[in-house]
Amino acid sequence: MTPLMKMHTLGHDFVPDPIHAGGLRYHGMSPLLSHIYELSLIEAIAIEQTECFAAAITFARTEGIVPAPEPTHALAPTRGHTPPPLPPLPLDRDMSVIGPMARCAGDLSLLLDVIAGPDPLEAATAYRLALPPPRHHDLKNFRVLLIDSDPLLPTANSVRTAIEKLAAGLGKAGVSVARASPLLPDFAASTRLYMRMLMSFLGAAYTPEGYAGAAAAAAKLAPDDNSLAAERLRGIAFSHRDWVMADVARARLRAQWRELFKSFDTVICPVMPTPAYPHDHSADQGKRRIDIDGTDYVYSDQLAWAGIATLPGLPATAIPIGLSPDGLPIGVQIVGPYLEDRTSLKLAELIEREFGGFVPPPLFDD
Repeated sequence: MTPLMKMHTLGHDFVPDPIHAGGLRYHGMSPLLSHIYELSLIEAIAIEQTECFAAAITFARTEGIVPAPEPTHALAPTRGHTPPPLPPLPLDRDMSVIGPMARCAGDLSLLLDVIAGPDPLEAATAYRLALPPPRHHDLKNFRVLLIDSDPLLPTANSVRTAIEKLAAGLGKAGVSVARASPLLPDFAASTRLYMRMLMSFLGAAYTPEGYAGAAAAAAKLAPDDNSLAAERLRGIAFSHRDWVMADVARARLRAQWRELFKSFDTVICPVMPTPAYPHDHSADQGKRRIDIDGTDYVYSDQLAWAGIATLPGLPATAIPIGLSPDGLPIGVQIVGPYLEDRTSLKLAELIEREFGGFVPPPLFDD
């Protein structure tokens, strides 16, 4: 889908917030739904965000988590995934990835084959994609490093319990499961680096006034303030020199991951620190909080888990592993070696086959 296709939008003068936790920042309706509307087969009504999220929670309770991979960085071209009026130009946006979603893990490899490959307008002139096969085809042959905690942000007890159950199940199935390794990169250092590089990218979309305010706030930070909020502010104010130095640090991080994947096939860790959670729509994003086992934490800090694979550009497949005591889905991400997307996808498929995938919650099993 590109902005060249006819669709209904929120208007050519609509500009979304640079950072918006309410969902996708794409404000165009799909061409198919737009066409159905033009045929008067459906009607359009305006619904508040909170009502949409309430429906999404009902959907999560009913459908569970949809398996979805975040492919290796730049594996699928991002051209066309920009809102109007931006032109659909080939653009390698740092840390942005495109990946498929499906009801079962077995469909993901097929979908990835459909969307992956160099952009026909540029790289495909000379390059072709040839992903290696999965390292193993039997569950018992996989070597897994399983992590359930982060040094900067605690993991909810319900998530740790679900991961312990997964670890026990994998062990019984013959999988080689390790719970720690000196080869694992320093999550605290890589998360701080991720926050800086992420905000250096997102901060480019700030208004001049917003950018100036963030830069002024960053200049006032104490040198020893290494909180994630401080790192995000520093990232917004990054100079190109700062970014180049951070990119070198990322190259060293990628080298650490390469070394780790000589001893392990995948790393399994949380997707987020909690199961599905109530959204906080406070106008001041800096004051938003996430409740983890009764204690409030800075809302944006939960991006720490997303950065584990996103910063070094590694493939990661999210799968469901159970429900919380409240009936909300819990998931993990299976992080694989660079360009070895089929390895993490195969493990996701085998886990689903061995332990089951989506299970309807009570009252929704018909």
